[in-house]
Amino acid sequence: MSRIGRQPVAVPAGVKVRIADGKVFVEGPKGAKLEQAVHRNMRIEFDENAKAINVIRPDDGRENRSLHGLTRSLIANMVQGVTKGYERRLKIEGIGYQARMEKKAIVLTVGYANAVKLDPPENITVELPDATTILVKGWDKQKVGQFAAEIRHVRPPEPYKGKGIRYEDEKVRRKEGKSFASGG
Repeated sequence: MSRIGRQPVAVPAGVKVRIADGKVFVEGPKGAKLEQAVHRNMRIEFDENAKAINVIRPDDGRENRSLHGLTRSLIANMVQGVTKGYERRLKIEGIGYQARMEKKAIVLTVGYANAVKLDPPENITVELPDATTILVKGWDKQKVGQFAAEIRHVRPPEPYKGKGIRYEDEKVRRKEGKSFASGG
């Protein structure tokens, strides 16, 4: 059995869960709504008394074993998303590199001739505590991670000077530049 797949997903108070038509619908206390399609082999059961969601697989086939833990993790991410939410922090390093907000869009000035403007997807908010810190927040873990990756992709950190956009906890491996030997 999958160690992750067999653990029930605890549903906190105030979270509504509905299972219908091969989909799981989760609604949080702050009005957040998420839905996830589930593979037809996986069976989802919601225990009203224990306030828990269980994922059950039909057999120990290779595909079903891999889907078991995945399905449980996706549902657990939905429940956490509607209660606490997700956030990703990015840092901008480099002289003159900065970010600013233009309505809901984020505008990055990172060494190109023109500034790069990115519009966040639906239900994703972007905050700028300062000009070099970007905070991406939302309910859906996949959308938050994807938009943070798109921001980082504009100017990934380079290994020589460390300039670029990186995740806050990311370590950039530095390289030594060219050494000029005195050729006499």
